[in-house]
Amino acid sequence: MIIALIAVMIPSTATADDLSVDEAQHALRRGVEYFRDHVSIEGGYLWRYAADFSEREGEVPASATTAWVQPPGTPSVGAAYLDVYELTGEEYYLEAARETALALVRGQLQSGGWDYRIEFTPEDRKKHAYRADANQSDDQDKSTPDDTRDKKKKKRPPRNTTTLDDNTTQAALRFLMRIDRALGFQDQPIHESALFALQSLLDAQYPIGAWPQRFSAAPDPDKFPVKSASFPDQWSRTYPAIDYRSYYTFNDNTIADMVDLMFRAAEIYDDPQYTASAERAGDFILLAQLPEPQPGWAQQYDAEMHPAWARKFEPPALTGAESQGVMRTLLRLYDRTGKAKFLQPIPRALAYYQSGVLPDGRLARFYEMGTNTPLYFTKDYQLTYSDDDMPTHYGFKTRNNLDAIAKEYDKRKNSDHPGSAKPLTELNKAPRLSAKLKQRAAAVVDAQQENGAWIEPARQRNRSHIPANAPCINCQTFSDNIVTLARYIAASKNSR
Repeated sequence: MIIALIAVMIPSTATADDLSVDEAQHALRRGVEYFRDHVSIEGGYLWRYAADFSEREGEVPASATTAWVQPPGTPSVGAAYLDVYELTGEEYYLEAARETALALVRGQLQSGGWDYRIEFTPEDRKKHAYRADANQSDDQDKSTPDDTRDKKKKKRPPRNTTTLDDNTTQAALRFLMRIDRALGFQDQPIHESALFALQSLLDAQYPIGAWPQRFSAAPDPDKFPVKSASFPDQWSRTYPAIDYRSYYTFNDNTIADMVDLMFRAAEIYDDPQYTASAERAGDFILLAQLPEPQPGWAQQYDAEMHPAWARKFEPPALTGAESQGVMRTLLRLYDRTGKAKFLQPIPRALAYYQSGVLPDGRLARFYEMGTNTPLYFTKDYQLTYSDDDMPTHYGFKTRNNLDAIAKEYDKRKNSDHPGSAKPLTELNKAPRLSAKLKQRAAAVVDAQQENGAWIEPARQRNRSHIPANAPCINCQTFSDNIVTLARYIAASKNSR
């Protein structure tokens, strides 16, 4: 987190002690005004910008009329605005959050969710099946007598694929639900967008309880029978290049994010159908645990509930990364429901993964079905048992959090737990005016430019057009900074 880096630059604790609430309020307002006036595209945001705006990017380079949905883009900035409003009570920040929410409404697809990006120019918007433009599309597509288009040429249909990958649709909807509640459910475009997205996600949930990585329509239930996971009789060690988007997907925490989203929806809208959806996802996790002697989980499963290939570096295998997230999701399901069935798979899985810890203490991303041997890839994507020539863009070894998960399990295994009614609100504790918070807030004010921006050296990353160490505006840093200032303001006022 960049705040930690900034904090070490402040000259003394006295600087932190000298920061007044008025100074923090001024810096906060100036920072948000700069971001809204100079960085935003109709309330939307990317990930980072060259300080002179010569380059802009989300996960990939983007234009000046594009916003990014995938965190830390538009929903993350909007959520930070909403955090600031909830901490300070100032309506200006609620209006900033609403502006960002409306950008997401304009980017919602007819399939119900969001793609990674939102386009705002009329010409680019025609390439996407945006729900907000649905009523205009018929008129836009009509031919005129002077139309010189080649009518024999097939027109590519507009993109209408909702993605659950990388917390994209989930983050957008979590923010929309929060601001819908903050606005008293009275802002019709935002309220309708949130409910439409939720219904689309309910419709896209498979009979077995899982979700796909992406979808453009509800699945045909007859093609997806409910059955327990099992190992295939054989599997190809060569990448088959098949479309994996419909597979039941744990990769990138897709189902964990969906479980969290549905519990939040149940809380915000007081509707049990969302709780039921989260529990169905939990039941899928139980069915997806593979049988002994390898009682773990795969990244993704086909309709036969066999581990399956996804990308060319994601083979059918037991996964040491996502399975840890699966176990944490089971703990959360138990916490919310009090149902012991969600704890039952954890001891077997912990014992299995402990047996596969690598010599360096980490876990392999992939363990071979049958042999439990760690699997890797060479730089030219050949499957191998050797870790000597791995690609660097993907983590084929992952952090080992098994002991922490075991401790969390032990806390719960003997409890008589009825299910937690504790709210899932983002800001459920009033901030305390600690020395650390004072230092962070002072560092944020000290690092701010005269125009209100926070500039930092760009970090090297794949596919970036912004050179390493070039002056850069980072949306994650901005979001962290304004929330830090708001926390400082709220804590200072509460301590009086």
